[in-house]
Amino acid sequence: MGGAIVVVICIIGSMIWGIQAGKKRRHNLEDLARKLGLTFTKEKNTEIADRFAFLNQLAKGDERFADNVISGTFKGYFILAFDYHSVISGVEQAKVSDFSFMTLTLPKDLPELTITKEGLGSKIAQAVGYKDIDFENREFSGRFAVRSNDEAFARAFCTEAMMDFLLQHPSMNIEIEHTTLSLGFNSRLSAHELENQLNQLIELREKIPEALFS
Repeated sequence: MGGAIVVVICIIGSMIWGIQAGKKRRHNLEDLARKLGLTFTKEKNTEIADRFAFLNQLAKGDERFADNVISGTFKGYFILAFDYHSVISGVEQAKVSDFSFMTLTLPKDLPELTITKEGLGSKIAQAVGYKDIDFENREFSGRFAVRSNDEAFARAFCTEAMMDFLLQHPSMNIEIEHTTLSLGFNSRLSAHELENQLNQLIELREKIPEALFS
């Protein structure tokens, strides 16, 4: 009996801690948005899920919505950064997926392209249905799975400067389609991590050859 009470107390304590940690993180995200001159909205947003359903990582599962949305112009580019929630049905039980995601609006429609870590990248990229494109840079090809319906575009995108940048940031999971450049993550980022990743998103954008937009 006493053991059961201890378990219940631990569960309640964990729930309270989770709620408080969520409130603190949301407060930190709101402070970050204010610091960067951006807008913060904490409410659930299903419109974002619908608008970006063409992106593989956001198309999976049911009960899909974004929240804790940061939006606006950052260093000259329109960005969205948000938490994303979905429920993926399984054979035995459903899997709840919660992670951070960010997008940057490009000036022109570009072909679909994914650049993700090998292993995890291969699983995500399978949804695209295109073969893994190999490059002469063996280290890059060994670390990243690059897939696109336009191999010439993928090779033009992956310049030596771009490959060097990605090798310095091997955790990046990149997807491009239409006018959207996006980065997806495996978990919810802290405000500090989110700021770092926003800066890396801008660096990534500025590594894209401008000739691809002409």
